[in-house]
Amino acid sequence: MMKRYELSAYLQRFFTERLGQQMKASPNTVASYRDTFRLLLRYASDQRKKEPTALQVADIDADLVGRFLGDLEKTRRNGARSRNTRLAAIRSFFKYVAVNEPQLLLHCQRILAMPSKRYVKRAIDYLTRDEIEAVIAAPDLATWHGRRDRAILVLTLQTGLRVTELVTLTCADIALGAGAHVRCLGKGRKERATPVRKDSVKLLRYWLVERKGQPAEPLFISNRNTSLSRDAVEDIVRRHVATASKTCSSLQAKRVTPHVLRHSAAMQLLQSGVDRTVIALWLGHESVETTQMYLHADIKMKEQAIAKTRPVETKHGRYRPSDKLLAFLERL
Repeated sequence: MMKRYELSAYLQRFFTERLGQQMKASPNTVASYRDTFRLLLRYASDQRKKEPTALQVADIDADLVGRFLGDLEKTRRNGARSRNTRLAAIRSFFKYVAVNEPQLLLHCQRILAMPSKRYVKRAIDYLTRDEIEAVIAAPDLATWHGRRDRAILVLTLQTGLRVTELVTLTCADIALGAGAHVRCLGKGRKERATPVRKDSVKLLRYWLVERKGQPAEPLFISNRNTSLSRDAVEDIVRRHVATASKTCSSLQAKRVTPHVLRHSAAMQLLQSGVDRTVIALWLGHESVETTQMYLHADIKMKEQAIAKTRPVETKHGRYRPSDKLLAFLERL
């Protein structure tokens, strides 16, 4: 009798043993993988005419995964990056299955061999100094919400914290004495401390007094006295950018998210002459190469570089291939 490989058993072990115990994956990674497999199980259940719990590992083959990824792009309008993120989660699972069940190696290899989709990398968006000042000035300081939002915007634009890092800050994570800084737990469960400027220290000190929170309580809270969600922070940024765009017209053409504020903090450091290795440490990048994108995005630095070059003093002319085969290739 052929052995049955129940998908549910391997999937549960993957999340508890592999992600939870061995990799000690972050909550964000677990949530991303969970969402991927929720979508995949629903799709596979519909395609195979089985309940999710009745699915076998063999039911999820390379053909089905390919159709699933195509369906995400068509029905959910997922871009290439989102598609590749889903595929990475599926690959991780089947790599785990291949290690634990050599009999399924060929089946798993076909899925592991599926290529990621190539895409054009867009230049990063960031705010100019005038735009930053307009956004910071947008909240109404006469209200509790306005004072909270001003603190959120200033802290994000100065430290470049990720949204997840921001919403998980506690009151104890803000140190406002000598060597003022903010402590956070970043990607890969790596702790880092980021310095805070004097103007930010003053603002945060006022906020902590008004917040009246215990050390272990969230630094920023909602109306219900709970931690802010990612969506809540995105809404805060969106609302105040809309207000700021009334006085700063250049903001009207930009889609500003919390991550754009992070990029803006990095660009301010770069344009101030801070070395990119320091910026990488500041932002909590795994590699200095990740910080390279800010060099590509800064058009002012490129303009300064080209201004230092000398024009080539040669006569203009048209290149003519000397061979018919070369001429053919030139026309392609």
